[in-house]
Amino acid sequence: MYLWVGLGNPEPGMARNRHNIGFMALDVIARRHGFSPWRQRFKGLCAEGSIDGLKILALRPMTYMNLSGEAVQAAVAFYKIPLDGVIVFHDELDLAPGKVRVKKGGGAAGHNGLRSIDACLASPDYWRVRLGIGHPGHKDRVTGYVLGDFAKAELDWLLPCLDGVADAAALLATQRPEEFMTRVASYMEPKNGV
Repeated sequence: MYLWVGLGNPEPGMARNRHNIGFMALDVIARRHGFSPWRQRFKGLCAEGSIDGLKILALRPMTYMNLSGEAVQAAVAFYKIPLDGVIVFHDELDLAPGKVRVKKGGGAAGHNGLRSIDACLASPDYWRVRLGIGHPGHKDRVTGYVLGDFAKAELDWLLPCLDGVADAAALLATQRPEEFMTRVASYMEPKNGV
């Protein structure tokens, strides 16, 4: 069993926030790959499915971002999932909009969801899919920016990015992060004649 976690906040009014791109990515993956309906479990919403023959538990913590680790730790403990089997999808201010990077371990870089997971798992050595949302330009504007909704114009990069993540999910599941990033990037390139 692998655990794929999308980070976000549970309030319905926050559903389109930039901070919720992790939820969005996991939703598209679950839909595209025919996962079970979402149900309450582990202080979150869970859906089960398989990608490329590998069993995956998708988890959206309903604890609010700052306590995401509680839901992740509960699922990891129940299924005895090694850190190498955990992938967290989250918003990344330090990447341009639509850029996607995968890495294992590292610091939380001010991201409260990652900070909570690091603390609850007592290690930062899990996989992260960093979904670029861009930076508002000044640190004083970060909170309002991440808690603001994606603008209509941003859908031009957001939707292809989410499609790419879902379509390339098998590469992620089979631990081919470089190929995954290349495939997602191809979705972001302008199409011929457009």
